[in-house]
Amino acid sequence: MIIHYLKKHLFFAALATVFFSGSFLQSCQTTPAEKPEEVTEKHKIGVLLVNHGSHSETWRNALLDLEANVRDQIMQSGQVEEVKTAFMEYTEPSIATRMKEFDDAGFTDVILVPVFLTVSPHTFEDIPTIIGQKEDPHSMEMMKLEKIERYVAKAETYITPLLDFTEILQKNVLRRVQTLSVDPANEGLVLIGYGDEDYEKEWIDLFTTIADSVKAKVGITDHTYGWCGHIAHYDPQKTTDAVNEVLKKKKKAIVIPVLVAHDEMFQIDIIGGGIDKVSDNKTRVIYKPDAILPDKNIEAWVIDISAEYVEKVRAKDN
Repeated sequence: MIIHYLKKHLFFAALATVFFSGSFLQSCQTTPAEKPEEVTEKHKIGVLLVNHGSHSETWRNALLDLEANVRDQIMQSGQVEEVKTAFMEYTEPSIATRMKEFDDAGFTDVILVPVFLTVSPHTFEDIPTIIGQKEDPHSMEMMKLEKIERYVAKAETYITPLLDFTEILQKNVLRRVQTLSVDPANEGLVLIGYGDEDYEKEWIDLFTTIADSVKAKVGITDHTYGWCGHIAHYDPQKTTDAVNEVLKKKKKAIVIPVLVAHDEMFQIDIIGGGIDKVSDNKTRVIYKPDAILPDKNIEAWVIDISAEYVEKVRAKDN
């Protein structure tokens, strides 16, 4: 919590009359104990980029690269003193580890920027529970099972909106489709994402919005989507089914992994494995096992949303 210390002191000036060689000198002297203490309302603000976490080093490096690419611009105003990255699960540094570091260094405010694709229990329940903003029973049980540490920070914490609150994902997928498309009239679009059981409607709405935007700009008329995460039991067949659905109408399918970063298990084993099961996949499926990151627009979003929340922190003083 931001605590304002307002100290009021009376300033006493001691006047002394001193005579030297017949001349008169009037001076003002203030002892150290009498010096007025300055009113300080300084915030020490940190930014923490929070992501899901992965066993894949390639995946983790993409998120660490994101931090490296935004650090200087976030800190150049002098209002943010540190930028860090935390992984929610599977690996260190965890959210708890990072929040302890901020507390140990005397930070008063920490802005958490979730680098997640869209809404999920992770963003609405798990992360707020990990940092002590909520006490969701299901999340707390999950944390025990997965040995995720909960830490209630001394610093005031703020969680920013997610990526799908912007048009960044539409631009990202459009760019990637345009690099692969050669004959839009005969191509269909397949979006493959992690998915979520609790928020499946929101994921479908997001993917529909992305696909409609891309189709309007590229000239593709048909699309479908599939899940590759827990909701699909990590089954490559779900990717196969989604691709085959498009290929009923189109000669070729462009498959785009709508995943934050590259993880060999997802882009290669699950999505790639599903494509391998499609008949004539070498000629009928266009696929690049890439990811949303790296993306300059996402870097700009992280910088902008951090600056926006710095202003929110400072506005609390007024």
